[in-house]
Amino acid sequence: MLGIIDYGMGNLASVKNACDALGVKSVITSDVATLEQCQRLILPGVGAFKDSMANIHASGLYEPIQKMVKEEKKPLLGICLGMQVLFEMGYEDGLTQGFGFLKGTIQKMEGKDLRIPQIGWNQLEKSQDHLIFKNLNRPFVYYVHSYMACDVQAEDLLGYSNYGTLKVPGLVAHENVMGAQFHPEKSGKDGLEILRYFVEEFV
Repeated sequence: MLGIIDYGMGNLASVKNACDALGVKSVITSDVATLEQCQRLILPGVGAFKDSMANIHASGLYEPIQKMVKEEKKPLLGICLGMQVLFEMGYEDGLTQGFGFLKGTIQKMEGKDLRIPQIGWNQLEKSQDHLIFKNLNRPFVYYVHSYMACDVQAEDLLGYSNYGTLKVPGLVAHENVMGAQFHPEKSGKDGLEILRYFVEEFV
């Protein structure tokens, strides 16, 4: 069973539909006991970093997620805002502490003549050779975001997208934690392949 974490800010239905398309049994829940029974977790997210962390704490999910990921080594995939909160700090609406599973910070995208937010399809370039790319041929993925990960560790960066002068970290992984800045559930067959890899092969 795959647990889709419900903390009040995420594309829950679209992630669940993508799992259904892959034939993956999944459940949308905020219940810690149910999440404990799941073999893998997905943390979706739409909105602002500060609000999302406030919701996670208010829902009583922060400490259980920390325990499941850090101590129990349960594989976790963060999507969009869900990826951003995996990092140490976010600067959206003030400095806010994230989970700290990944080294780096989340900062506002800035660049000359750039349209912010980035909304739409962009090519995902390989940053390093990794098994996740074995069934992908220069995939295009769908982004919707105004903030991006900065100071990402080179060994954690799997893929990126060029947006104007910015090199946007698109796909990251460290130990049992994986993050996608784009929406794999909205990225067609390439996105489904990335989800399949997380469910069947990651870690």
